[in-house]
Amino acid sequence: MIKSYTDHAANERTFLAWMRTGVAIIAFGFLIDRFDLFVMTMADAVGINPEHHAQLDKMSGAFGLSTGVWFILVGVAFIVAATIRFVRTRSLLKDEQIHTTGFAMEFALAIVLAVLIVVASIPLLVSAL
Repeated sequence: MIKSYTDHAANERTFLAWMRTGVAIIAFGFLIDRFDLFVMTMADAVGINPEHHAQLDKMSGAFGLSTGVWFILVGVAFIVAATIRFVRTRSLLKDEQIHTTGFAMEFALAIVLAVLIVVASIPLLVSAL
């Protein structure tokens, strides 16, 4: 039996939750990156007037690509941070001394993700006005 099995199992569950979050952020980045293809295909199928088609083409250009790439990079950063956190916590669990917890990495990733979501929302807010 592994000593402190419940602590190791909790560490692994946390690691898997972080991995799931990272994969979801990456999938959302791909969705943002490729959503412009869906919008343009629907615009061609519906047959909207050329003025609106040009506006859609302008909005779905480079911004969607760059935002999608940034979400993918943040998702990869979540996976890397999860791995680092898992390995560090595992080594701290094996060491039987009392350690303080740190939250700097989690806080930094949360801030980066919040800023990225705000930046990605700006074109939607501007187009709605």
